[in-house]
Amino acid sequence: MNRTQALTFEWSPWTLALSVVLIVAGAIFCWLAWRRSGYRRVIGWLELLRFCLIAAGVVLLNQPEWVQEYRPKEKPTVAVLYDASDSMTTMDAVRSTGGPAVTRHEQVAPLSEAETWSGLQDRFNVVIEPFASPESEDGSNLTAPLSGVIDQHPNLLGVVLASDGDWNLGSPPVEAAARLRGKGVPVFSVPVGRSSQLPDLELLSFDVPTFGIQGKAVRIPFTIESALPREYSTTVVLRSSEGDEISKDVLVAAMGRTNDSLIWQPPANGDFTLTLEVPPHSSETLTENNQRTAPIQIREERLRVLVIESVPRWEYRYLRNALSRDPGIEVSCLLFHPQLDKVGGGNADYISEFPAGLDQLSPYDVVFLGDVGIDDGQLTVEQCDQLKGLVEQQASGLVFIPGWQGRQSGLLETSLKELYPVVMDPLQPDGWGSRTASHFELTEIGQRSLLTKLADTREENAEIWESLPGFQWYAPVIKARPGSEVLAVHKDISNEYGRLPLLATRTYGTGKVLFMGTDGAWRWRKGVEDLYHYRFWGQVVRWMAYQRNMAKGETMRLYYSPEQPQVRQTVTLTANVMEENGEPLVSGNVSARIVGPSGRGQTVQFTSQGDQWGAFSGRFRSTESGEHSVTLSCQQTGATLETTVYVQGAALERIGKPARPEVLEEISRISRGQVIPIDKLESIRNALQTLPDPPPAIRRLQLWSHPLIAGTMVFLLGLFWIGRKAVGLI
Repeated sequence: MNRTQALTFEWSPWTLALSVVLIVAGAIFCWLAWRRSGYRRVIGWLELLRFCLIAAGVVLLNQPEWVQEYRPKEKPTVAVLYDASDSMTTMDAVRSTGGPAVTRHEQVAPLSEAETWSGLQDRFNVVIEPFASPESEDGSNLTAPLSGVIDQHPNLLGVVLASDGDWNLGSPPVEAAARLRGKGVPVFSVPVGRSSQLPDLELLSFDVPTFGIQGKAVRIPFTIESALPREYSTTVVLRSSEGDEISKDVLVAAMGRTNDSLIWQPPANGDFTLTLEVPPHSSETLTENNQRTAPIQIREERLRVLVIESVPRWEYRYLRNALSRDPGIEVSCLLFHPQLDKVGGGNADYISEFPAGLDQLSPYDVVFLGDVGIDDGQLTVEQCDQLKGLVEQQASGLVFIPGWQGRQSGLLETSLKELYPVVMDPLQPDGWGSRTASHFELTEIGQRSLLTKLADTREENAEIWESLPGFQWYAPVIKARPGSEVLAVHKDISNEYGRLPLLATRTYGTGKVLFMGTDGAWRWRKGVEDLYHYRFWGQVVRWMAYQRNMAKGETMRLYYSPEQPQVRQTVTLTANVMEENGEPLVSGNVSARIVGPSGRGQTVQFTSQGDQWGAFSGRFRSTESGEHSVTLSCQQTGATLETTVYVQGAALERIGKPARPEVLEEISRISRGQVIPIDKLESIRNALQTLPDPPPAIRRLQLWSHPLIAGTMVFLLGLFWIGRKAVGLI
């Protein structure tokens, strides 16, 4: 480091003239005072001190500063930063000499070679650094490298940034550009890649459920994103690990997304891997994203359902028959018939009382509440609280099917009121009946819902719902509650809130709730027997029980939300842990070890969500897609549960996406640099050569306001005063 130093003054003509006047006047005054004393020696010394004080004041009046300049001995630094992220492997860069397109990385490769900057080595220290390499990050961060060169190279003179402008991590790059501007460091941007997207098809999502049931068809939605200018027909192919194959013709929309689904029939129990492939289009330049793979487990089903009713109306009878004949459902019925001497019934599927403890209630996946209330020896307030906890803490389902006797109005005075998807009219508990039949009308949500899917196609499903036999009674509903999804409304009746919601669902806690506002679904059997009635209620039960049966063991159950998590999405894990006797674990240390496809693992510690129900919750976030192995364990019971969670989605860096030159243009504009095409390397070198040397670091010591100078002046003034006192002048 070279250092030069000098004494400078901040004078003006007025201060200079005043200084001359003060010096002359002070000299004359001091000489006259000495002459009046008869040229006494001691007076001469005092007057000399007075003149020195005047001269020092005159000097300080012109603001003297001691200036030191530090110039670094080493050469200034020029940083060459080039993008090495996955998006740079997109093959859309065209050389100025013509020929086939190359990857963006190949186009910026000359900038990463030392020979390119050989002519600048005499004046500059050229540093070449990649950023956002696939090995270190899963995305592009333009802010970090730009800010990093400032901290690493204090003698930085300029930056060359070669990139496609795509960034998906960190803060906006303009923040780093503003910081570089403050340091006087310009950024010379070199954009690469096309700003328009390449013709491409991408299989954006492939939503395979976590598990399926033996003998039950699995519906698998998928989404295709097209960057092609015209729509066209293609045939997607689904292959399983067992070798079977399903195809479906799909009309792919132009420059947009196409949503569709496939129906796959599992051949047997076990673990399967499903692969969906979209055939490449003739004009497509990127085919690696036309395929997705996901696992699914097929297993036997055994769901437990509890049906609670008072008078055995037709809806109850046919519902009980539908559930009893379903081989995957074990049904228990609790009948509070007012004409029976005791609660229960004659068949084996009847129980004589409400489950006595949580260990007896918690095994039920779904509970149906018919026309029952809290009076006349039916449900109690405590039992309603237990049903609420079963839904909230253990992900069970609850179905409300009110009746014309209006007994469910009593439930609105209990904690179950919070679970209702609709607002009921307390002034009309018996509901409304009519001689003529009324009908459902599906909402937009209902047309897409799996619960209301009575046919394989949307058009056929709508026709079936329009042709279903009507109902002659409906519940006293006012409107849907916020957060509920209305699947079907009354086709003819409306109020100030719109059409009356008769089929609605909502999520409560970890479970699901469904409200059926009529008791005429049994009429759907007319002319078709069990076709639609059995299918509807079977879908309801399986939809409600699906989540809590994602992974279960003897004493543990694990489920998570969302069901198909995406990369970098927070996943909520919920566990229900029981003692060996079936009682919920009161308190415990529950954790999960999660290992991703790369072998990297993390441990999630669960927190209690309610000791009464043995519910525990935790969260994790994965940065990689693929199958994650999960091992749930409880220290108190010693039980473990192993399962897998499949994380979907692609990396942040998506090949084939258009470049973003506007980002680089803004960086250069803010930092007062330039945007230079990649084929003009000589212009880049010339622009760097014209950069002025970095200004020296300057240290200024302001003598006129320095405390030491002020203290010295005060000391000399005091000495002058004391001297005059000593010689008798005061």
